[in-house]
Amino acid sequence: MATLPAPAAQSKKKHHAAAPAAPAAPVAHELGSFDGWSAYTSEDKTGKVCYLVGEAQKSEPASVTRKPPSAMVTHRPVEKISNVVSFVEGYTLKDGSDVALTVDGTTFELFTNGDSAWARTSDLDRVIVTTLAKGRQAVVKGMPQKGPATTDIYSLAGFSKALAAIDKACGVKREETAAPPAPPPTPTPHKRRKHPASKS
Repeated sequence: MATLPAPAAQSKKKHHAAAPAAPAAPVAHELGSFDGWSAYTSEDKTGKVCYLVGEAQKSEPASVTRKPPSAMVTHRPVEKISNVVSFVEGYTLKDGSDVALTVDGTTFELFTNGDSAWARTSDLDRVIVTTLAKGRQAVVKGMPQKGPATTDIYSLAGFSKALAAIDKACGVKREETAAPPAPPPTPTPHKRRKHPASKS
């Protein structure tokens, strides 16, 4: 068991409000670690919470003083909230700035609040999570209140396994993209198959 900061997944209506005082961190039960990504469950006053956490492999510029940046995805099934994406930058972000998240060439703009960045809608959350699960690398660029912009690089090697662990723990069903049906076999008019009982 481990004690970790409570995941900050809330409804999108709450994202824009001033962050309340952090409650006592709940005890987290680790579901597993997967190539730099760890999956957990915990309980708080709203019920069961499942979340994954990953830390950046590389951050630039190295001269910036900050807490270690991290990425999270959180499910709160009792509140019917799932796939909430957040990036904690480890410093206070510039007011009104966006954080750019790029996954294998696809870029998403996240709004900021304090030291964290969020997707603007639950639909965008789902798209980002799906993209992260299929991706190889995520690059996060943020702008602090003071000092130069930062760039954090995350390997996504273990993301999909950590996501599968929290999906299972919180009963979140992930929509699979159905493969197109196979085309019917093309008939060969010049050759006819013999009936098994026929004689040559």
